[in-house]
Amino acid sequence: MDTAPADAALSPDDRDFVTALASGLDVILAFDEAHPRMTLSEVATRTGMNRARARRFLLTLHALGYVRKDHRHFELAPRVLKLGYAFLSANNYQHLIQQVLEDITTESGESSSLGVLDGDEVTYVARSASRQRLMAITLSVGTRLPAAYTSMGRMLLAQKTDDELDAFIERTTLERFTDKTITDKAELKRAILQARQQGYAIVDQELDSGLRSLAVPAFDANGELIGAINISTNAARIDHDTLLERYLPLLQGKARQIRVNVS
Repeated sequence: MDTAPADAALSPDDRDFVTALASGLDVILAFDEAHPRMTLSEVATRTGMNRARARRFLLTLHALGYVRKDHRHFELAPRVLKLGYAFLSANNYQHLIQQVLEDITTESGESSSLGVLDGDEVTYVARSASRQRLMAITLSVGTRLPAAYTSMGRMLLAQKTDDELDAFIERTTLERFTDKTITDKAELKRAILQARQQGYAIVDQELDSGLRSLAVPAFDANGELIGAINISTNAARIDHDTLLERYLPLLQGKARQIRVNVS
């Protein structure tokens, strides 16, 4: 008798696990900002596949229109965006969230985003950008950043159970991005637990010098977690007190608006 929960994830050795599908997705995910265009050998190295296997997946993705080929190099095709749009369009709150983020930008003059936890990273699923350029990288829908060093990531990690949080802390590898980055696991856990207790998270120049951000959780009318919404600011322009006194009430009010209107 199968006693596994109905929503339990399959393990790779389960007979229902489709290895070819998983490998195809691995090939797509091998492309990122640092690797937008790769040779067959580079894709094989990044995915851990042999060249013959990587070649088959690349050529299949090319035939389906998800990958473009230019002599020896491969890159993702615009058709890949349909995968992300499928997620967004399947959630009937997308238009409301986008309007809320745009309202935050209008009222604060700052960029605002909605992020969800995907593994140990935060994925941006909606964004309203201000004219201020805050980071060396360009943030957009689909951008993935380490959860440990983002305000949205810490706020989402704060929603985890104690066991889940401990497992995250145990497996994560801490990396120093700036002189303010937390690199001690006990200190990181304290910061996440503080975010849980106070209902908001602030990350001050830990991922990128000059970037200060504030996040709160966003729930639907049933109390289910949707994600986290944030405001990203320039640390030289917006101080810590302004975040708490002006921007925190703004974010909290918008989070309440989401909860009232999303079922």
